[in-house]
Amino acid sequence: MSLITRSNLFDVDRFFNNAWPQPASAEEPSFFAPRVDIRDADEHYEITAELPGVSKDNIHVHIKDGVLTLEAESEVKNAEEAQGRVIRRERRYGKFMRSFNLGTDVKESDIQASFENGVLTLRAPKQLEKEPERRRIEIN
Repeated sequence: MSLITRSNLFDVDRFFNNAWPQPASAEEPSFFAPRVDIRDADEHYEITAELPGVSKDNIHVHIKDGVLTLEAESEVKNAEEAQGRVIRRERRYGKFMRSFNLGTDVKESDIQASFENGVLTLRAPKQLEKEPERRRIEIN
C-alpha cells in the first residue's frame, strides 16, 4: 500500500501559529489540510476526509500522475457579522487541500466518491495482483 500523504509529517507553520494565543481579530490562515482517515479494506482503500461547512459543489477531486488531490473551499458567512461583533472565531474558512500518492496497486479509473454530512468518502479499488508467469524457454 502506497497511499502516502503528500504533506509534511510535521506542519511547522501550524505549530507556530497555534503555540501562542491569537487576538480575536487576528486573521486565520486561509489554507489548511482537512483531517483524513485511510483504511485498507480487502478489495479497496477507503479515504474519508472531514470537510465541515463545505457544499458538494465546492469539492474537487482529481488525479494526475498517480497523485490524488482533494480540494475544497468554505466561505465565511457575512450575515453573522451583521448581527453583532464577532468575539471569537474558531471555525475554519478558506481552501482545503490534501494530496496522496496512489502508487501502482490502485485502479485509478474506478475510484468512486460520495459526500454526506460533511464527510467525503473515496473508494479506491486495488489492482488485482498478477501471478508471476512461468514459461518454459526452448533452447535451440
